[in-house]
Amino acid sequence: MNIPNNSGNAPFVLSVLDNAFTGVGHTIEDTFKEMIALAKLADRRGFQRFWMSEHHAMPGAAVPSPQMMVARLTGETERIRLGAGGIMLPNHVPLVVAEQFGMLDALAPGRIDLGLGRAPGTDGATASALRRHKAANDEFPQQVAELLGFLENSFPKDHPYSEVHAVPGPWQAEQNRVPPSKTATDVWILGSSTYSAHMAAQLGRPYAFALQFGSADVLNAMRIYRENFRPSKTLAKPYSLVSIGAIADEDPVEARRQSTSTAMAMLRMFQRKPFALLPPEEVAAFQGNVQERQIIEQYTNQTLHGTAAEVAKGLEDLQEKTGIDEVMMVVQGYSRHAQSRTVELIADHYDMPSN
Repeated sequence: MNIPNNSGNAPFVLSVLDNAFTGVGHTIEDTFKEMIALAKLADRRGFQRFWMSEHHAMPGAAVPSPQMMVARLTGETERIRLGAGGIMLPNHVPLVVAEQFGMLDALAPGRIDLGLGRAPGTDGATASALRRHKAANDEFPQQVAELLGFLENSFPKDHPYSEVHAVPGPWQAEQNRVPPSKTATDVWILGSSTYSAHMAAQLGRPYAFALQFGSADVLNAMRIYRENFRPSKTLAKPYSLVSIGAIADEDPVEARRQSTSTAMAMLRMFQRKPFALLPPEEVAAFQGNVQERQIIEQYTNQTLHGTAAEVAKGLEDLQEKTGIDEVMMVVQGYSRHAQSRTVELIADHYDMPSN
């Protein structure tokens, strides 16, 4: 992995994750336009990568297929790495994923990331509709091994799929008597537990830990990843990032107000209601019980919110505590403007380039 740091005065590499959050009253069409604008902004301002996550059957999240949006963004951006953070592999067939990301790498050589997760990205009924079965998570290591075999054309001769090849890919180049691509999709292991840390270390792959979901044991996961890391042909030493929710605004009160929408959506999800982003005014007017208000407060506080300096201090504290190489801001808030403003303000704070 070659990781140039364009992040200005930041003491770490900075990236952006967009969950395609779509607030109540906002159209999907507008959300997609604003996502494209946000990716272009992150590209201009020197962020390292722009990822999107996979969610299904959630009115508050508009992207069930990150790879489709990545395809669009290859023509809208110039230098930023684009990726899925991630593809929930048990929802998919590894060969098809390898083919899709082979196409993406051909469209934007050296700029494609593939983050692999094992969660469903939805509720149980929708997971069933996606043809997942109860043992799907147990098959995740096998699925990852298959995917890497297709991406790298590296199955041993006695493997059942040794004669099955992902196109585009290195096998096609060999058959067409042209030099193989000098680039390759970077494959990341995603997670929010020690399970994913062990797996990323064993495979010698970069590791992305999702802290936006709650107060998971990130310190133990990072320790396990570093202590057990096995160098691979793609990565000589551990490389890790942590993603965390962030909202920056000139007015810290407004930043906190925006963060309550995501917190309320989490409460709704726990109550088996649709994950929907309500306007901050509706959240403020919500007459919940003590436990419900505590959950909203908890998730509001888990998002880094405030002025650019306050959010940056939170990012720096996180990096110092965990020793990670990269921080990925999960832009949040009911307003899409709040999300783009977060990217702009953090870039200004760290004196990142403005191309």
